[in-house]
Amino acid sequence: MFVQIIRGKTKDPAAVRTADEHWKRELKPGAKGYLGTTAGVADDGTVVIVARFDSEASARANSDRPEQGDWWVNYGQKAFDGVPTFFDSTDVELFRDGGSDKAGFVQVMFGKVKDVAADKEFGKKLESEMPSLRPDVIGGVNCYAPDGRFANVTYFTSEAEAREGEKKEMPGFEEAMQNIDGQIDFVDLRDPWFDSA
Repeated sequence: MFVQIIRGKTKDPAAVRTADEHWKRELKPGAKGYLGTTAGVADDGTVVIVARFDSEASARANSDRPEQGDWWVNYGQKAFDGVPTFFDSTDVELFRDGGSDKAGFVQVMFGKVKDVAADKEFGKKLESEMPSLRPDVIGGVNCYAPDGRFANVTYFTSEAEAREGEKKEMPGFEEAMQNIDGQIDFVDLRDPWFDSA
């Protein structure tokens, strides 16, 4: 799997939705290997778009389509206030069943770890305990860059249940936090929208 995450700011959330709807209507039918998208705008205007493809080659082929370039110029980039950043990853791991279009709340974490393998191992240990410990967590998508940067997209049943779940002590959490290199940025998508191929 290949994941591209677009992150930026907007003063017009409606323009982001319009651009997304136009892409789904006009360009999605020709996007080979497209698996789906999770997107939303946080309260502070931060936009996060998580696009999933079956491979990097499929994603690149989509980006190279003339109509994709036209869409970006006429719709995509105009929805942002300034230039968004792009985070591409072929090192993708699904947590539980991955994302879910039924989620009522999505939280995206951006950060960096000192040891990617250790972070993955912690996730695997936690995964088996999640159903009983945190039933509010439907699943997630973890994306890594070679330098340790990561994006974690977690899907919850609802924000209220997620906040309640945060109060629970997670086994191994303190040890996992020792692996974090710097700060973690949290982006809360209270009104996420989804698309699946």
